[in-house]
Amino acid sequence: MKLLIATIALAGFTSVHAQVNNQTADTAFTATGNPIIKYKYTADPAALVYKDKVYLYTGHDVAAAKENRYVMHDWLCFSTADMVNWTEHPSPLNTKAFAWAKDDAWASQVIERNGKFYWYVAISHDSKHGGKAIGVAVSDKPTGPFTDAIGTALITNDMTKESKISWDDIDPTVFIDDNKQAYLFWGNTTLHYVKLRENMIEMDGPMQIITLPHFTEAPWVPKKNGLYYLSYAYEFPEKIAYAMSRNIEGPGNIKAY
Repeated sequence: MKLLIATIALAGFTSVHAQVNNQTADTAFTATGNPIIKYKYTADPAALVYKDKVYLYTGHDVAAAKENRYVMHDWLCFSTADMVNWTEHPSPLNTKAFAWAKDDAWASQVIERNGKFYWYVAISHDSKHGGKAIGVAVSDKPTGPFTDAIGTALITNDMTKESKISWDDIDPTVFIDDNKQAYLFWGNTTLHYVKLRENMIEMDGPMQIITLPHFTEAPWVPKKNGLYYLSYAYEFPEKIAYAMSRNIEGPGNIKAY
């Protein structure tokens, strides 16, 4: 739960300095309170703890000052051992890594399994398929570089027609349970989940739906003391709610704060 709370607390931070692009080497900086990153526009933070370091993965918005939309072509990676002294690493993943996609580096999460790092991303599919899709990239290091793991989208918009919107398949999050079973959760207005095989790039069974009050987007699933906590964005203006269950596949009891 500590990691989840830290991640939520970082959500939505923005830069106060000019954009810095095309970074080719590690850059060190010191965080002096919030926001942590003050020289780039970052969004949708997801944290990974690995070997006594925190790795923070974010989106990267480069829209012009008066442009009223997201312009996001790559994801960023930052790391720290003490939450004060940080390193920004060269961008480990760009939307161009996915030949089947158009653009739009939306929310994502990285998870480690068997010495490899899997990066699940929300991205715009090509013109033929349309809508948002979920892809998977893989690397031998948490700082990348990452490459497309399967050469095609793992989740496509035509697989999830319940909400009938083009951005239903966003905000992927992955959880590996104590029994080593991996689950992928995602969605907008409809919360989907599916089991993943041990290779982390194939579905293991049919997709399922969990019904939660006023689910909007951004699911996260940690576990503590035998209880699963499924947090999510709730209604507009968005608030944070969470459900609890002793079964990762539900049902849960909704609480909001």
